[in-house]
Amino acid sequence: MTAGGRFCHQCGAPASGAAASEVQVPSRSKIPQAWTMAAGVVIVLIAFVAGQQLANAPPDVDPAAEATPMAPFAGTAGRAATDITNMSPEEAASRLFDRVMRYANEGKADSANMFAPMAILAYERIGPLDAHARYDIGTVSVVVGDAAASGAQADTILKAQPNHLLGLILAAKAADLRKDASGAAKFRARFGTAAAAERAKGLKEYVDHQDEIKTALGKPRSTTKP
Repeated sequence: MTAGGRFCHQCGAPASGAAASEVQVPSRSKIPQAWTMAAGVVIVLIAFVAGQQLANAPPDVDPAAEATPMAPFAGTAGRAATDITNMSPEEAASRLFDRVMRYANEGKADSANMFAPMAILAYERIGPLDAHARYDIGTVSVVVGDAAASGAQADTILKAQPNHLLGLILAAKAADLRKDASGAAKFRARFGTAAAAERAKGLKEYVDHQDEIKTALGKPRSTTKP
């Protein structure tokens, strides 16, 4: 070893008294930063994939339908897809609800099941839920076969408004999922008794879901949305 050298020129070993002080060890404080950065990358990737799913409509969607609110987040030809981050919680929830219902009506159970949790989370972001929002959440739960969740939403609606038509419809559907024919019949009987007086109230949720109400009454559904 040469005088003043820090390492042996033959074996490479550090000179005594210098090794401990000269060797640089990564600071522990930098390790959490690395994990934070990695987690951030994962979150960005997840958001990107979810955004792609939301932005791209299925190839078999009719172009005319693409231009309507029934196709949430889907871009029309020559236009950019809607950015969910620019929507209000109410609008995002409504768009996701419509998409879940559309997939369910088309028999695309896998797609409906994929978007159902997103729709429910979107409603929960709104804040205190009214009967309308609870009916929508419960209906999404019916689509995925969750009798407990749909029944819970129906119970909450009817506790506050015992004759609420959407609450009664939802309660009957939840009973159907539970294979409770007697319970479903009772809710449908209550619906029939309350229908005239309740419809006269003209509640917004009754207008928005008039097709479900007409179906429950055995009347023809509307051909156009209000």
